[in-house]
Amino acid sequence: MAEAVNQTVGVGLGVFIGTLIGVGLRARKGQRSGLVQDSVWKTAVLAGMAAWAVSAVVALFVV
Repeated sequence: MAEAVNQTVGVGLGVFIGTLIGVGLRARKGQRSGLVQDSVWKTAVLAGMAAWAVSAVVALFVV
């Protein structure tokens, strides 16, 4: 399990950074609906962690 988590850390970071940029731009325009507790940072962290967990589980069973 630890090896699968280490192999997929890039997926989590990529989704985190992409979400941070995308949702941050959207929030600046005033469209703050859909954010976790009205926070861009918390939304990006949650999206990154979810993507990392899903990709680790997939890597565990596929490889």
